[in-house]
Amino acid sequence: MTEHSTRLEPPRAPGVSRDAPLFSTAAVAASCVGFVLIGALQALYGPAIPAFRAEFGLSPSAAGLGLSAHFIGGVAGVLLFDRFFGRTGNRRLLGASYLLMALGAAGFALAPNWPLGLAMALVAGLGFGGIDYGLNQLFAIGFGRRSTAMLNILNAHFGIGAILGPVLIGAVGAEHYPAVFLAFAVANLPLLLCLRGVRGQAPKAPAEGTGQAGAGGQAGAGGQVLGRSLGTLIAVFVALYVLHVGIEAGVGGWEPTHLETVGYGAGFAATATSVYWLMMTAGRFLVAPLALRFRAQTIITVSCAGMTVCLLLASVPGLAPYAYAGVGLFIAPIFPTGLPWLNQAAPQARRAGAIVIAASMAGGVAAGPALGKAIEWSGVRSVPLVLSVVSALCLASALWLVRATRRTTSPPRSAGST
Repeated sequence: MTEHSTRLEPPRAPGVSRDAPLFSTAAVAASCVGFVLIGALQALYGPAIPAFRAEFGLSPSAAGLGLSAHFIGGVAGVLLFDRFFGRTGNRRLLGASYLLMALGAAGFALAPNWPLGLAMALVAGLGFGGIDYGLNQLFAIGFGRRSTAMLNILNAHFGIGAILGPVLIGAVGAEHYPAVFLAFAVANLPLLLCLRGVRGQAPKAPAEGTGQAGAGGQAGAGGQVLGRSLGTLIAVFVALYVLHVGIEAGVGGWEPTHLETVGYGAGFAATATSVYWLMMTAGRFLVAPLALRFRAQTIITVSCAGMTVCLLLASVPGLAPYAYAGVGLFIAPIFPTGLPWLNQAAPQARRAGAIVIAASMAGGVAAGPALGKAIEWSGVRSVPLVLSVVSALCLASALWLVRATRRTTSPPRSAGST
């Protein structure tokens, strides 16, 4: 075990301690601001669609391609960052991602025609994907037993940005979207100065990064986890991520329509949907201290179970707005909490994190049409029931993963525990 641990130690520059933190305090704060910005960027396209249509004479579907181009760029950004991760310094990769995001946002704001605008949205998406994957991956391995808590805090800031983006567009007017995108581009640049607080090379062994190397003792030996193939393990993690992102997008997209159909006013329905997103953000802050005391698999299993129950309750009209808020609270920890679990369960699969994050982005794009077809067939009143079926599959994936990784993970040590 000692020999194995020695081989996994990352190379160190002269004068850099093995125990040197991956992030300084300033770099942690800047990373949280970066996640506010990527959350805002993703949320800016939708509210600006009326302005896109008026300026370029677009159909609704053509105007919606802006967000699609952003997500395509995001998937490419995740895969590119992963390709160079470990070969190129963290500061350089993160800096390139911030610059791409700023360049794309500025180009989108100034584009004289829609094809060029789509190309710039794709460039912005490249930077978005690099920041999203890069910081998630580094936070997952950079804080020891606190990684799960720090990931929840980081991703909570994404939610803050996603709430603020539409508010900003609404405040200045959709017709002034170029000014908002330009301001967003400029806001990226000061973050480059804080990259000096990011260590150039990250630990290469996720199991060590979680602070639990050797605790499980049998993590992925020989490419197998409890006799199951590593590929199957990663595939189920991908399913967990795709399914929960589908639920997240499905509630956000269909909650207003469902509430109006069962008798609520349009204004109330819009407010209730905002509460759903707010609860998702609050849930990540609330779970951070719990992540220091409970294992990732426990948090995710409870989250999937709670999400399923809330979606079933949402089929009762009188409970629906409150049940949807509960869905937001329970779904909140799944994305950030799953990454340390994956890194610990499959430390030898270096690209596993990139695969699940890229798949979750692709799943977010595919979820809209797929859920739309299901709801078109079964009716709008069935929205919570359709989503509860997806949530039950999510819970089944989590339970399978708990069994498959039972001997590869161990609970985090909290203050006062033995």
